[in-house]
Amino acid sequence: METGIRHTHLLTVILFLLIYLIKTALLLLNKNEALANFTKKVKVPEMIISTLFLATGIYMITQVPEIKSLLIIKIIAVLVSIPLAIIGFKKGNKALAVIALLLLITAYGLAEMSKKQKSKSMETITETVVDGKAIYNASCITCHGEDGKLALMGAKDLTQTQMDLNAKIEIIKTGKNAMTPFAGMLNDEQIHAVAEYVESLKK
Repeated sequence: METGIRHTHLLTVILFLLIYLIKTALLLLNKNEALANFTKKVKVPEMIISTLFLATGIYMITQVPEIKSLLIIKIIAVLVSIPLAIIGFKKGNKALAVIALLLLITAYGLAEMSKKQKSKSMETITETVVDGKAIYNASCITCHGEDGKLALMGAKDLTQTQMDLNAKIEIIKTGKNAMTPFAGMLNDEQIHAVAEYVESLKK
């Protein structure tokens, strides 16, 4: 469910960006009739997209505290862009339309940042680090939690898993659902260390 919500959230930002990119291009090219026709056609989809954006954004703020600040800034950027765009397109104000578009581009950039934030934590992990707990904290804690029970973004409760050590090693290597495959990011020794640390979380 969480994976679908995250993808829906990113998709709404992209769709917003595409709609306003087309509108702004038509306005800047003085294609007023084409702009009016396009605006009329996308009115209902635009309302649906904005509703989905807000709903998924609010859900993610409550469920993913690690990217809360990015999400809040992103939502503010989109909310500010909407009235600016409405005024800009209605009055033919090209400056306001461009500002609205820039805000949406900012929101898209923040969406990508939130999407990649977890992978950035891996920058501190080198091939010499074989501490399973340290690697877990850098790459797994966001979805599994410090105690393994968070179960966010489709992650399993690690304290209740019935998998043996080899099965854990395989999933760490290949990934599953929204989980990143770590085979190219960690060496075999590191993956084994993480799997052993995960074993220690079982109650």
